[in-house]
Amino acid sequence: GNYFDEFQMEGVAAEHNEIYLEVVPENLSRALKTAQNAKAFKIKLTNKHCPCLRVAVELPSLSTSSRIVTHDIPVGVIPRRLWNDFREPSVPDFDVSIYLPVLKTMKSVVERMKNLSNSIVIEANLSGEMNLKIETDLVCVTTHFKDLGNPPWASADGCQSSSQGRDPESMAEARIDIKKLQQLLAGQQVNPTKALCNIVNKRIVHFVLLHEDVLLQYFIPALA
Repeated sequence: GNYFDEFQMEGVAAEHNEIYLEVVPENLSRALKTAQNAKAFKIKLTNKHCPCLRVAVELPSLSTSSRIVTHDIPVGVIPRRLWNDFREPSVPDFDVSIYLPVLKTMKSVVERMKNLSNSIVIEANLSGEMNLKIETDLVCVTTHFKDLGNPPWASADGCQSSSQGRDPESMAEARIDIKKLQQLLAGQQVNPTKALCNIVNKRIVHFVLLHEDVLLQYFIPALA
C-alpha cells in the first residue's frame, strides 16, 4: 500500500494474509533498474515452471504502442511453519539510546581497531556521549564521541523505557564481536538520514538505520 496504486494480496487465509518469499537481492535489483524511467510498473507472483516474481515494466515509447519489459525472478516460498523464524524480533527495554556519529567516521575507527582485538566495547550515556573501546593485555584504545544527542524514545506499549530516571552521565555498555560491527558498517553504501544505537547493558546492541522509506534494524548480542 505504501508503494503501489493498486494492491491485491491473497494469503492462505484471512488471518494469515501474507506470503513469505526468499529472493536473491542481485536478481531483484537488476530487474528494478529497468524501471527507473517507467510509465508503469507491476509485480506479480506466478508459478508456471517454478515460483517467480514477474516484474513487468512499461517503458516510454515514441509510438502509440507500449514497450513492456518482463523479468521472471525465481523465488523460494517459505512454508508457514517457518514464519516465526523470520518475524521481526521484539526490542527489549534499553538502558541508553543515542544517535550515532557519521557512519563513515565510525567505520574508519572500527577498521583500525579490528587489527588489535576481536571484540569492541560500545558504551554511551544520556548526555550524548559514546565511546568505542578495545582492551587487550597489551593495549587499551578508546575513541570518544560527544554531543551526539539522545532521541526521546518510548517503548511500543507507551511505557517509558528503562532509561527514564537514569543518571545522564552513567554509561551503559556491551562488548560485541568487532567483525559483526564492521560488517554492519561496511554494508551501508548510502548514509542513512537517521542512525541510532540502543544499548541494553551487557546484553545487546540494537542499531536502527533510516533510509528515506526503509528502516533497517540490526541486533548484535553482547559477548559473555
